Formats: sequence, structure tokens, C-alpha cells
Amino acid sequence: MTIYTRTGDQGQTSVIGGRVYKDDERVEAYGTIDELNSFVGQAVSLAEGEKFTDLREDLLQVQQELFDCGSDLAFVKIKESKYKVGPELWQRLEQWVDRYEQENPVLERFILPGGSQLAAVLHVCRTVCRRAERRVVTLGHQTEINEDVLKYINRLSDFFFTVARTANARLQVPDVEYVRSRKVFGHKS
Repeated sequence: MTIYTRTGDQGQTSVIGGRVYKDDERVEAYGTIDELNSFVGQAVSLAEGEKFTDLREDLLQVQQELFDCGSDLAFVKIKESKYKVGPELWQRLEQWVDRYEQENPVLERFILPGGSQLAAVLHVCRTVCRRAERRVVTLGHQTEINEDVLKYINRLSDFFFTVARTANARLQVPDVEYVRSRKVFGHKS
């Protein structure tokens, strides 16, 4: 098997149902999701030991689901019944966020991305996820998309924020507060 195909040498790529230019909004959207998936893989590699078994498993599940998101966005035309991402995925993310948030200290001020190495990578995941969300929104302005992908990506950035804080909490590394932030959160979020 040869990895190179030469079919993209003119700046086009195949999507499900046709060919588009590599800078097409569809390719930008699923390409950014693919980039996010790589950072999630880095986070998985850093989530070592028994204290992160649950997080590692959840992140591996997220990686599978990010492939599903990309697949749903790669279709030029598809019937809704063919979509892989449905409401059960983003609803489960909400449950995960609630579960992990119970471990986190009270949040009163904005925090800086960082703390432990694992938390720092999870914050990178969060910011790349937000960029992916913007790309999906842009695509949705141009064509019909699976709205559940957008909801999933939106919840996923909340998940990354929460588990970045959980990683710090489990490692007993405090979140670093933004020094010029006034108290903006009055309770445990």
C-alpha cells in the first residue's frame, strides 16, 4: 500500500459525495476537529497512572467520537439517518462534566491555562475545540450540517475546561488565577 495518492496535487480532496478544494469550509471544519483529536491523543499519553484511569478512558472515547464528528461533516449530502453523532453523545458529555466538576475547587475568578502538564494540554484541547466550533458554525452558515455535531463540540470544550481543573486537583496543583480578575463566579460552577 502506498500512502501518497497524488490525487490532491491540484489542491483538491475527496469528501463523501464529491471533491472540494482543500481550503473549503467543510475541510477546515473537519480538519480542525482532526487537529483537536491529535491534542486529545497527547492528553491521553499524559493521563498516566491509576488516578487518571477514568479520564484516560473518557478521552479515548472522545477520540472515537471526534472521528464520528468529522465523518458527519465530510458528507456533501446525507440523510439524517446516516449521521453518527446524535444527542446521546452531547448529553453524556454533560453528565461527565457534572461528575468531574464535583472534584474541583470552587471557582471564583478566571484562571490561566496551565498548572500541571496534563492540565495545560487539556486547555490546548479546549482552545482548539473552540476554534473547531467556530469552523463548524461557519460551515453551518453555508450548508446544512448535523446540528448535533455543533452541540457536541460546544459541550466538549466545557468538558476540557472541567477536566483540566480536575487534573490539577488530582495532582494537587492549584489553578493559576488571572491576577486582574475580580470575582466573577459566586459559587462552584
